[in-house]
Amino acid sequence: MNRGVFRFISVGSTVSWIVLFVVIPYLFVVLFSTVSYEGLISGVIDLSLDGFREICSSVFLEVCISSFSLALGATVLTLLVAYPYAYILTRLPEAVKRVMLLLMIIPFWTSSLVRTYALIILLKANGIVNSVLLYAGLIDEPLSMLYTQWSVFAGLVYTLLPFMVLPIYSSLQKLDWRLVEAARDLGATPFSVFARVVLPLTMPGLIAGSTMVFLPALGLFYIPDLLGGARSMLIGNYIKNQFLVAGNWSAGSAASVVLTLLMCLCIYGYFLSARKARTESMGGMP
Repeated sequence: MNRGVFRFISVGSTVSWIVLFVVIPYLFVVLFSTVSYEGLISGVIDLSLDGFREICSSVFLEVCISSFSLALGATVLTLLVAYPYAYILTRLPEAVKRVMLLLMIIPFWTSSLVRTYALIILLKANGIVNSVLLYAGLIDEPLSMLYTQWSVFAGLVYTLLPFMVLPIYSSLQKLDWRLVEAARDLGATPFSVFARVVLPLTMPGLIAGSTMVFLPALGLFYIPDLLGGARSMLIGNYIKNQFLVAGNWSAGSAASVVLTLLMCLCIYGYFLSARKARTESMGGMP
């Protein structure tokens, strides 16, 4: 087959797939966000900003504050765990590195929903964790770990940790370690080497990982549903309830649009940091 024809078919099919299953459905979401709730019920297109006015309420504001605090906490914790792990991973022998990467990727072979149910088995009152603690004599009665904010937090960290490790590992793999050796030869302390050489040059991976953790943490509605019960309400749960429970597609679509705009801002920040890091690695050349 001619290379030009193959390129046209492969690129064209990919673009067609994205337009058909991503762009067009999202255009409907944007349309529904500008249609009144009564218009959707009656089937009459009545342009209105009622959906955006509704998400400006105090209820949605409380949901946003709770969601952002939980997502930010999960992002910070995954970063504190993932960065040292990725750093150590790059310094291991190649054979050991492959094994460690495999162990980290294996959870992707199982649905995250199934893994969330596995957490329920671990955290419930008669689950594995409480059984071990009771058997060891460390507690007198089962701890209440399930259906709390802490269980939701643990579920988010457990599910999203690989998404933080892989981008940071990729950035560390591309790092020119001769710069680290040069900084050490010039008398820089380990902290200075990390803060002034390693961290700036791996900032794109750090921001990419943070984005890949923070944004899904806002929208993974099934983790708060399963691990938090009715006590936990995040933006993802709010959007799901507006569509599937209340039937208010206007408010649900408006919240989805706001969440998408936030994602675009985070991606823009990633590109800015990547360009800055690329400029610094070239010695300040544009």
